[in-house]
Amino acid sequence: MQLDVESLRTFLAVLDHGGMTRAAEHLNVTQSAVSWKIKRLEERVGRPLLIRDGHDIRPSRDGRALLEDARSMVEIHDRAAARLASSELTGTVRLGANEEVGATHMAGVLGRFTRLHPSASMEFVISNSKSLEASLQSGSIDVAVLQVAEDDLQPNDVVLWSDDLHWVTCCETPFEAGTVPLITFGEHCFYRRLSEPILTAHGIEHAVAFSGASSMGVQAMVAAGLGVAVLSSRFMTGDVVEWRRGAALDPLPRIFQIARPVPGEQPAVAAALLRAIADELIEPEILAA
Repeated sequence: MQLDVESLRTFLAVLDHGGMTRAAEHLNVTQSAVSWKIKRLEERVGRPLLIRDGHDIRPSRDGRALLEDARSMVEIHDRAAARLASSELTGTVRLGANEEVGATHMAGVLGRFTRLHPSASMEFVISNSKSLEASLQSGSIDVAVLQVAEDDLQPNDVVLWSDDLHWVTCCETPFEAGTVPLITFGEHCFYRRLSEPILTAHGIEHAVAFSGASSMGVQAMVAAGLGVAVLSSRFMTGDVVEWRRGAALDPLPRIFQIARPVPGEQPAVAAALLRAIADELIEPEILAA
């Protein structure tokens, strides 16, 4: 019996992500490719490894027995492959990212880059998109992961994903009349530059009730019923719902999460980091476009 690493990787992805469809998105392959690899693995083992119960998938007894060894085999393979593929690239690369990306995503990027280029070093900062743009222009960082509107996209930008903006509030506080308490990311965030003129143009009185740099912080304030905010659809969960009055306002633009290199000639180490970001963060629908 020979177990191939990619079939084991697919087996783990199906269980870790809760199904064939999400596993396919995570692995950037088709759902039929995932099904085929699982079928091939089960044929080699000679026993079913997954139990399909309606929309749920769980490991069989043999699947549970395989799990720990499968993880070890995939990790050892990836570690060995990364060591053999590592470059002699040296130098320091400075990366900036906004809070929207999330620590888990950035940890994956930094880990991938470090494994591929062990002789290079990295400086990493988190800031808002406007500050990151300024840092790129001044050359104080080499690559930035930030959020822009469609009109602000540049030719060298690598689009990681896009999303719609929404007026949101707590399901228990619709703010259907009176002065609207506005929750913002602060005066330097373009969400505020979008939202306040729209409210003013429609004659809706408003006052800033809270400003914070964190998406999670703004989401928490909205969920607590403290006001209305503009957020991407990724943060519309639980008590955070569409603000009904927002449907009558001017449409909000689509936003793009991008990786942008420093203007001019890029250092080799910065170009390598940009590729690592693209490999780790570009979402499947962007690749399919």
